[in-house]
Amino acid sequence: MRRARTLAIATITGVAILPVGAGTAAAAPGDATVVPIQVTGDPGKRFNLVIMGDGYTTADMPEFRAHVDKHLSDLWTIEPFKSYRSYVNVYAVEIESGESGVSCDPSLDSPRRTTPLAMAFWGGCTAQGPQRLLTMSSAAARRYADMVGGTSTANRQILALANSDTYGGAGGTYATASGGNALSALITPHELGHSLGGLDDEYDYYQRGVPGGTYEGPEPASVHHTLLTEQQMRDQKAKWWRWLGERSESGGTIGRYEGGLYSTKGVWRPSRHSMMKTLGYYFDQVARERMTQRISAKVNLVQAHTPSDARIGADRVVWLETMHPTGQDLSVSWTIDGRTVRGGDGLRNLDLRKLRLKPGVHTLTATVTDRTGFVRAPEIRSSAALTQTRTWTVDTGIETPPPGTPEPVDFTSSTPTTDPVGATDVVYAETTHPLRHAPQITWYVDGRRVRGGDRSIDLERLRLSAGTHRLTAELGSRSRTWTVDAERPTVTYELSKAAGTVRERPGKPAEYVFDGPFTMRLTGADDRPGAVVTEFRVDGDGWFNYFGWPTDSTAPFLFTANGTVIDHLTYGRLGTGRHTIEYRAIDPAGNIGRAGEFTVTLNG
Repeated sequence: MRRARTLAIATITGVAILPVGAGTAAAAPGDATVVPIQVTGDPGKRFNLVIMGDGYTTADMPEFRAHVDKHLSDLWTIEPFKSYRSYVNVYAVEIESGESGVSCDPSLDSPRRTTPLAMAFWGGCTAQGPQRLLTMSSAAARRYADMVGGTSTANRQILALANSDTYGGAGGTYATASGGNALSALITPHELGHSLGGLDDEYDYYQRGVPGGTYEGPEPASVHHTLLTEQQMRDQKAKWWRWLGERSESGGTIGRYEGGLYSTKGVWRPSRHSMMKTLGYYFDQVARERMTQRISAKVNLVQAHTPSDARIGADRVVWLETMHPTGQDLSVSWTIDGRTVRGGDGLRNLDLRKLRLKPGVHTLTATVTDRTGFVRAPEIRSSAALTQTRTWTVDTGIETPPPGTPEPVDFTSSTPTTDPVGATDVVYAETTHPLRHAPQITWYVDGRRVRGGDRSIDLERLRLSAGTHRLTAELGSRSRTWTVDAERPTVTYELSKAAGTVRERPGKPAEYVFDGPFTMRLTGADDRPGAVVTEFRVDGDGWFNYFGWPTDSTAPFLFTANGTVIDHLTYGRLGTGRHTIEYRAIDPAGNIGRAGEFTVTLNG
């Protein structure tokens, strides 16, 4: 076992430590229930997030469900999870515990509890472990995850939530997080950064409040830590050289910031703050690229295709079924004997008869590529995670026999129709595959025919007006319908009473003057049920998740000149002077509300 990565959250390979002195009796799998939360496709062909709880009794189960909902609501607002949500199935494993809570919570002298996953703070109730290091039995976690049919260690990620309001978690082979702390829903993406992305902590200490010292090791293997200067990165085309100088998705500029890997000096990271350093901010571009690669590697871009194990005739339609990211569509191109097929871009169905091939044997190749702007490294772009090819041998001397029964025409799969889709989503539908023709899907919005792709439609291009719309895919007498949520969420702010003057001018941001600390509460609203996530940023810095206050999710956020120190971390440091605060909301369909703003002058 390697040294646990810790600061805001700790990580440990395998998360396999059992609490010393804690009961190890585990409930049998029959005491647990698998509940599908989001199913985008066959679990054997998807990346499966399996969320299980520990220390939740039967009476606590509604609280577990609320915790799952909160964690997922935040996760889907964070890239690349937001754009690749369609790659992910989510299953909750509701495990009934005989005792409520987990071991050593919050202190070493707190009770040891017998729970199915044997979760415990303090690295498994050990004095050497940080209090926030939340571990579990990896064997028990695997046993419960195995209840989710079609999943395996290769295509799933386990996330375990503890029935606790104490700040804590861990990330390694599996991820853990406390379920009910104000920051818990932000612990989850951080730990998935470790467990799924293989990312390292960017903290500059190991024990909170204790400086980490000077890094004395070699050039780190970590993609987001280095000893190189910016010029050396450019000259050697190393580390994050492609992103240098750009505005960071987590605020500030991509550059070189000292501190990371639990060291205060001698090692540098790409951004001043990001998900792997400060909970509440997004992944920066460097971490986001890695996470995009790892999520994509859990699925095959080509989900199904015309069989390629034998020669095929030149009188049929060759087809592909691909993945469909929520944020953009994949690129598909075709070549015949190495030459690009004109008009083939984007097609999932290619009619070979239209190619008018010369007699003989030919090689047909389809290339599927994810051209997301989240990835710039050619070696990642060309990897199997983001580029896949399929090849067929076409023989004009082979005549495809007619089917013995009429070829069916019907839908086979699609973007789920159970929940509203966002106004900027890509919606897809797959059909059966007759040998000699490709069924044509016709798309309608509110009864008006609109142009779509071969098997998908990019709603962002339609620039739908605010409100609710009806999207329909028609295939002969068959149809599928989705509700499109094009109404942006709204957010209001509430400040504590200004000590000085308040000026409000028509068409201009409100201006407030405070002579001391002040609080801000953000309240999001939407026209549909579901959690609305609110965010704010100060002076154009990175968007920061509004979670209330670290010690109480129902309390407003507190701004002071020097910040408030909680468990050796500083929150709400604003500095004196004039500042601009922007705020916005994100609804369950992924729509981002228009940002509002106001200014504050803090005098002391």
